[in-house]
Amino acid sequence: MLNRRTGASLAALGATALLLAACGGSSSSSASSAAPAASAAGSSAASAAAGVGASAALLPQEYKDKGEINVASDIPYPPMEILAEDGTVTGLDYDLSQALGQQLGVKVSFNKQAWDSIIPSLQSGNHDVIMSGMNDTLERQQTLDFVDYFLGGFSILVAKGNPDGITTLKDLCGKTVAEETEVAQIDLIKAVSKECPAGQEITIMELPSDSDAQNAVRAGKASADVLDAAVAGYSAATAPDLFEVVVDPATPNGVEPVYTGIGILKENSGLTAALQAALQELIDNGTYKKILDTYGLGQYGVPSAVVNGTKA
Repeated sequence: MLNRRTGASLAALGATALLLAACGGSSSSSASSAAPAASAAGSSAASAAAGVGASAALLPQEYKDKGEINVASDIPYPPMEILAEDGTVTGLDYDLSQALGQQLGVKVSFNKQAWDSIIPSLQSGNHDVIMSGMNDTLERQQTLDFVDYFLGGFSILVAKGNPDGITTLKDLCGKTVAEETEVAQIDLIKAVSKECPAGQEITIMELPSDSDAQNAVRAGKASADVLDAAVAGYSAATAPDLFEVVVDPATPNGVEPVYTGIGILKENSGLTAALQAALQELIDNGTYKKILDTYGLGQYGVPSAVVNGTKA
């Protein structure tokens, strides 16, 4: 479980775009479709990769034969997946996927898949890996292995002016929090709620998409939306008239930091090893840092490619 989607593009993350939840790709449908090609600006960092690396030798033969790795992603989720008005896709996950493909010497297709069916899409063979801002959790490690490429915590997104005076998660006691269904931070909110005074528990409003959750905050139906820190910061920075982020100076990368990784079925260990080696090559040759910096996410980078970095 992770947090989910802003439903807005880099070019148009104003009030109108935030209302277009239908464009968010976070519906209950399990259908997938190929995402459009990245724009020239978004793909420039990925194209800086040094070419096919030694990691290509680790790629299982089936992917060499078909010449492709098929990625499932719940698009959009800026800045991880950014859907522009012209339909092109950019973002950290997209650019990183293309750079990994260069290292491995195969095409990487980036495909839209609804969040609530994204793991089943691997189990059914429709996709090979998940790159969708997915948190590496112990629960998910029962089914998936993760090649971790990002480390960040959660922040609190509130309406502009912070009308309810939220400063910490405990300030949410007695209030309503809007969240996309089946996201990791729901467990965090429930844990905080257990510590609230009797009768002041936190009400969790579960909605189909994070677009809906943000609209609930904007409309005053909820006091906050707890999000990945990078996503909350992006939402507030691109819609400053609508939102702001509550940031604890002691935890500028968010509370409860957790790894985000490429999800691969546990039985597909050969692909996991190849992707881990390819990511390490991108870290070593500087391409990884360039991609992070393209989206202002350098502070969330990892020093090395680790599998299943979440241990507790």
